Amino acid sequence: MDDPFDLNRFVAAQDPVLAHVRAELAAGDKRSHWMWFVFPQLKSLGRSATALHYGLASREEALAYWRHPLLGPRLRECTALVLGVPAPRSAHAIFHSPDDLKFRSCMTLFAAVAPEEPLFRQALERFYDGPDGRTLELLGTP
Repeated sequence: MDDPFDLNRFVAAQDPVLAHVRAELAAGDKRSHWMWFVFPQLKSLGRSATALHYGLASREEALAYWRHPLLGPRLRECTALVLGVPAPRSAHAIFHSPDDLKFRSCMTLFAAVAPEEPLFRQALERFYDGPDGRTLELLGTP
């Protein structure tokens, strides 16, 4: 498979921990370190070497991630698991800080590049007072 964005870096990072990720999300309590490669955000929002390595550089790379035969379905599944956490549990209670902010950035990014998928908008509506403004600004989206 042609991989101009090296999306395999996400698959390689997710494969060994995906069962654990699913369990943490289903329990509504993220406890280990996988946020960067399960719920990626724009690279320009990152500071650490890990955030920069797993950051998505552009709208095109985010769209390629969404269309990837493994990564898109996994993102959908993991987002659905978060939405399945009983209310009134907040994103902060699920992800803790600062990963609750990363989740918002990720949901904003994918709501913009995959508007046909309602889960991302649903997550923004349930857990936040709207999309992440900085992500929209970086995407050039009003």
